[in-house]
Amino acid sequence: MVGCAALRELAPDEAELKSMRTVPSARGRGVGTALLRQVLDEARARGYRRVSLETGTHAFFTPAHQLYAAHGFLPCAPFGTYVEDPHSRFFTLDLGDASAAGNTSNASSP
Repeated sequence: MVGCAALRELAPDEAELKSMRTVPSARGRGVGTALLRQVLDEARARGYRRVSLETGTHAFFTPAHQLYAAHGFLPCAPFGTYVEDPHSRFFTLDLGDASAAGNTSNASSP
């Protein structure tokens, strides 16, 4: 296994990208991009209109921030049961917005 991802339903039309991990030896080889594309395809297949996520703020998370931005995710306020936290950043993607990387097959890999 080189990576994994989890999608959690928040509401009938909204999901959370709950977890996404890539083993260190596979980083920088497109595994994260492939995982994210698969998760977003699954979210669309389930009929979700929005996918949101929480991630860290430290420099270690910079490649993840870049990956999410490259796929159209935008910073947002805490969602669900999350609250403001200096160690958390929040992102969201409107799957109905074609201009927000709705077609992730053309997005570049970080």
